[in-house]
Amino acid sequence: MTPTPFEVAQPAPVREQPRTRGTAWVVPALIALALLAALVVFWLPGQVADTAPAPGDASAAGLPTAAAPASPAAQPAPEAPAVTASPWSDARQARLRKEAQEVLESLLDLQFALEERGVTSWAPTRYAHANDTAAAADELYRAREFDQAEAGYRRSLEQLQALQAAIPEELAAALARAETALEAGDQAAAETALDTAALLQPDSSELGALRARAALLPQLLPLLAEADTLEAAGDLAAAQQRLDEAVALDPAHRRAAAQRDRVALAYRQQRFNDAMSEGYGALDEGRFDAARSAFRRAASLHEGSAEAADALREVGAAETANTLATLRSTGLEHEKRERWAEAVATYRRALRTDNTLLFAREGLARAEPRAELDARLQAVLDNPGRLADTGVAQDTEVLLADARAIAPAGPRLEGQLRAIAELLRKANTPVDVTLRSDAETEVVVYKVARLGRFTERSLTLRPGTYTAVGSRNGYRDVRQQFTLEYGRDPEPVTIVCKERI
Repeated sequence: MTPTPFEVAQPAPVREQPRTRGTAWVVPALIALALLAALVVFWLPGQVADTAPAPGDASAAGLPTAAAPASPAAQPAPEAPAVTASPWSDARQARLRKEAQEVLESLLDLQFALEERGVTSWAPTRYAHANDTAAAADELYRAREFDQAEAGYRRSLEQLQALQAAIPEELAAALARAETALEAGDQAAAETALDTAALLQPDSSELGALRARAALLPQLLPLLAEADTLEAAGDLAAAQQRLDEAVALDPAHRRAAAQRDRVALAYRQQRFNDAMSEGYGALDEGRFDAARSAFRRAASLHEGSAEAADALREVGAAETANTLATLRSTGLEHEKRERWAEAVATYRRALRTDNTLLFAREGLARAEPRAELDARLQAVLDNPGRLADTGVAQDTEVLLADARAIAPAGPRLEGQLRAIAELLRKANTPVDVTLRSDAETEVVVYKVARLGRFTERSLTLRPGTYTAVGSRNGYRDVRQQFTLEYGRDPEPVTIVCKERI
């Protein structure tokens, strides 16, 4: 619509009247001028505005726009319509039109911003609905229903504002889709979701990390597939190694981490079972150290495992029982071989383990007196020269009688008794010995007699070692030791003091 052209009417020329009559037309002329000014101020601007396009009516998204008037050169100016509206109505229409245009301008700004954020890819239906609402408002605008058009534009604006407010939620959803695609190993879907997220928020801090993870999928997926194959073949160690590599490649990949944890648990359980089986095998064979080592290895794989703890206690009990059984048989063997001191030590060791053991108590009662007797008999055999002492010989006779009362004697005891009896017989058989001197030396044979001075004298003594001492005034004493043996004639013993003092 174009403004209606109009001309100001020129008054017809009149002949000059005398000045006394010229003031009669002034009042009507002022009224006409006031009416004409009102038309120019209130009606004419509205007619001109109707012909111009509203600001921002052109939409990048194809929003319907108000029709633009043809240029004056293209079409003739329409005839000026008859003035039917009041100035107040025209002013109100102009204001409503302006309000509608202001809302439309905000609507278009938001529309452009959303399209830059890729709204057609992440909310096509809702965006199209907002466009439809704006198009309907355009129709109302063309029909000069400015108040209803403004309401329609505002509804469309609110719909677009709702889309704008949903950007954080849409961003989170796009990132979640990317994460899901990464977990599923779908690189294309992950890239698509990340492209959408980049439109929604190009500076998102999560985009870089997710794109880097997506780039790793060609390396990650073969590791996961190989781990599946190895696990199916029962090679859990190799499967865990591949999964460790996968997790090291992408620590944030939850499926890889979960699979690694599951395989690691299965592998640990497998090693636990193997260790327990190895332990019980060693236990059955009496290899207690090996069994204990295996059960401890199992316990380290399952911390707090009651099964491993029970197995370790079982090893301890079995080892103790085996030790005691061994001590019992060893003690009896020592008794059989008349190794009485060893038997005593064996039974005492068993009692240190359990002082209530009957076999150890009874064995100790048998072995201790025999060990004492054996030690005394062996002392006689180790020092036969002591039998030269009559007192020692008599004590040995008593010991020999006591030992002969033991039955059964056993080969060792019988041998000791025979040997000691022979020693006593020889010790009790006297030997003749000749002592010579110079008749000036006083001679004494320790523990035998004081012989005085003589030139030659014979003595009959028990076999043994004796000491003769010679003394003379003014001379240094002399000492002569001699030994008498059963069955051998001794050489004469000479005792003379020769060295003057």
